[in-house]
Amino acid sequence: MPLVAPFRTSFGIETARDVLLVRAATPDGDGWGECVAMSEPLYSPEYADGAAQVIERFLAPRLFAAGDLGPLDVARLLEPVRGHRMAKAALETAVLDAWLRARGESFGSYLGAVRDRVPAGVSVGIMDSIPALIDAVAGYLDQGYLRIKLKIEPGWDVEPVRAVRERFGDDLLLQVDANAAYTLADARVLAALDGFGLLLIEQPLAEDDLRQHAALAGMIRTPICLDESIESAKDAADALLLGACRIINVKPGRVGGYLEARRIHDLAQAHGAAVWCGGMLETGLGRAANVALAALPGFTLPGDTSASNRYFAQDVTEPFVLGPDGHVAVPSGPGLGVEPLPDVLAALTTSTTWLPAG
Repeated sequence: MPLVAPFRTSFGIETARDVLLVRAATPDGDGWGECVAMSEPLYSPEYADGAAQVIERFLAPRLFAAGDLGPLDVARLLEPVRGHRMAKAALETAVLDAWLRARGESFGSYLGAVRDRVPAGVSVGIMDSIPALIDAVAGYLDQGYLRIKLKIEPGWDVEPVRAVRERFGDDLLLQVDANAAYTLADARVLAALDGFGLLLIEQPLAEDDLRQHAALAGMIRTPICLDESIESAKDAADALLLGACRIINVKPGRVGGYLEARRIHDLAQAHGAAVWCGGMLETGLGRAANVALAALPGFTLPGDTSASNRYFAQDVTEPFVLGPDGHVAVPSGPGLGVEPLPDVLAALTTSTTWLPAG
């Protein structure tokens, strides 16, 4: 699926998304899950083609062998296979979607949503120039987005942030995301961001540097938010106890599914930490689940719950739209509350593998 504009981060430039969808066909109805692994193993070790292979060879056979199963069984059955959380999350979501559709219950209701709409933020990639960045931010604010996240990297950090803050004022909800591009030796540069009143700085250091994040937290005033470092509720507990972060970006695919994402939400609430829902350029299927998750009570910061047209000219579902108040509606129908448009899905599909039980 081509993106409406190139999306550049500290680890590369994306111009299209290679989307892996999982459909669970059950006697009571079908369910859908989306694997958020990228085409290449840059954000995480997982990648779309590898996820498809591990589902086919190792994960799906374990579910088939179990016979009748519900969504709470999936993680337990797949636990012996190490890692591959994004692939596992896609399977669990598909099973959960089918299970909820059969019961007439929405994703949001099952997870514990307390709102019927959520505030939408937008992630702005690294640009070729500061004027181009200012134009992009202005366009998103004109559309009604309530929070701006700027991707940063060494050499594209203090000055772009300064320019955005000066142009749009102190009332703009503004945060930055480094995608692990810095080291502790860059603490002075990161501390220079303190003067801009940021909501947070996301994943400044490497994903395995919890202790160094804790050290950095003592050197800067801007709250640290962790993303790539958090792959489970256990990781979240370790990070909070070490003082490595005060905020967690919850990406369900990264942590193995929406049920583990809910556990992280509950843990963060118990520790008085904020959480928000990140994004991985999802189609409407993944976006529906993310929006439902973001409606839980502990998600107090606007997430990357952008409208469909932020990324795609044509989504695989009916598009998510940004309301005039900068919010996105939480689907209320059974399961995810959305499903692929058959003609669109057929036109976009490049390959299909059917895995029969037994």
